[in-house]
Amino acid sequence: MKRRILGIDPGTNVMGYAILDAEGNHAQAVVLGAVQMQRVADHYQRLKRINDRLQVIIEEFKPDELAIEAPFFGKNVQSMLKLGRAQGICMAAALSKGMPVTEYAPTKIKMAITGNGSATKEQVARMLQKLLAFSEIPKYLDATDALAIAYCHFMEGRTMALREAAGAAAVKIPKSSGKKTSWEDFVKANPDKITH
Repeated sequence: MKRRILGIDPGTNVMGYAILDAEGNHAQAVVLGAVQMQRVADHYQRLKRINDRLQVIIEEFKPDELAIEAPFFGKNVQSMLKLGRAQGICMAAALSKGMPVTEYAPTKIKMAITGNGSATKEQVARMLQKLLAFSEIPKYLDATDALAIAYCHFMEGRTMALREAAGAAAVKIPKSSGKKTSWEDFVKANPDKITH
């Protein structure tokens, strides 16, 4: 089933966004970019800009779901509060369009892309460039961070699909009645499970 994932790296200075198309084991980057807000002095106007830009992105690309970086704890409480507000705006924009929202911790995202939970933004960007074969790493790495979030969500979906498929294909062995059974008894009771 084809899915279009919107990845968001929230921020009140720069917000990264990316659209990833995913089908089966294949993923392709559609667009990645950054919304810059450094010149907007008022915090509330920055939140409005995030909302306005996201509404346009959602309308233009029609994603099916949102993957976003989860809040993380830092030493600066004011920065955490502002980031939390930006995350909330992003979630509300997606939810208002009926899109499911999934959050991923920064270390999980880095681990999914590079195998190292403390990888740098540059390492994540270079690995994504190899995985998705895009030509140029953007100036703002918030954009590749957003793509990493979308790709992490794609990989998580693949893992869940494999688990479901494995569960559906699993052979259910009836509970023991107390008497000893053997593989020979199982084969006799389940001839449809035999492949040659």
